[in-house]
Amino acid sequence: MPSALILGLAGTVLAPEEAAFFRDADPWGFILFKRNVGSPDQVRAVCAALRETVGRDAPVLVDQEGGRVQRLGPPHWPAHPPAAVYHRLDRPLKERLDLCRLGARLIAAELADVGIDVDCVPCLDVPVPGAHGIIGDRAYADTPALVARYGRAAADGLLDEGVLPVIKHIPGHGRAGVDSHLALPRVETTREELEASDLAPFVALADMPLGMTAHVVYTAVDGHDPATTSRRVIAEVIRRDIGFDGLLMTDDLGMKALAGGFDARARAALEAGCDVVLHCSGAMDEMRAVASATPALAGDAARRADAALAMRARRADPLDPVDARARLAAALASVLATDTRTG
Repeated sequence: MPSALILGLAGTVLAPEEAAFFRDADPWGFILFKRNVGSPDQVRAVCAALRETVGRDAPVLVDQEGGRVQRLGPPHWPAHPPAAVYHRLDRPLKERLDLCRLGARLIAAELADVGIDVDCVPCLDVPVPGAHGIIGDRAYADTPALVARYGRAAADGLLDEGVLPVIKHIPGHGRAGVDSHLALPRVETTREELEASDLAPFVALADMPLGMTAHVVYTAVDGHDPATTSRRVIAEVIRRDIGFDGLLMTDDLGMKALAGGFDARARAALEAGCDVVLHCSGAMDEMRAVASATPALAGDAARRADAALAMRARRADPLDPVDARARLAAALASVLATDTRTG
């Protein structure tokens, strides 16, 4: 069985040292960032090379939300709008949801074309006034019910093209007062408020195959450890209250919200109940430390991983991308033009 790992690489080609390491470490999957992306042919080649190192059709992930978070972009791929754009359209809700699904499907078609089969979307965080702007327009709306509906539309759009969605940042990053890339957020609201607001979109999408934790402390549940390394948050909130039984991955172990060595971070996350640990930087010394603390996928984690990968089959008939892009661009034109004038 592969190891409970998702790893990145340093550049646009797979270096011999990386290939040898990946063959030995046998990560379950890989993740690409902008530093790994050149042309479409180059991305296809690196995806194929990564899979060749482990001898199987390993998942390749990317963060392709649109807006500020888009790893594949111009000139080879179009710029996609941020999630918040769809709710700002002056159209009935059903049309806005349909356009959100179409936008996600177009992203998925572009990813599938180059060999990427997992997109770390949708962001189900519910923003609140006064929170840090790290979520901002990455959120679909500002109420749990609407975030859930847009999130479902985006997830369905990805699945239409055989790309797996990842619900994030479970159980909710929308209240965080600091950016977890830089520091450890502490959310001090009541458990009742968390259940009524933050958790609700995740409950609505608990059937999704993959989820990503938040590096956030929720003091009403665990006053010390962030969700990623908290047994109580994972067992009581994510698995029980939300009812999520998909594969649970950490957010990036390299973020400054976490403390300690990389082996300790990986061990703590897995012992807390995460199924897979995610390390993104491609730094070899860090990857070796993470791999040293990571066992093979087994038990429920292996079952969840297999169930997720079984969902990679395309669900919808082929899309005419030229027509679809034109329809989406026409629908979004007024909102995007306003953004350009005021940005």
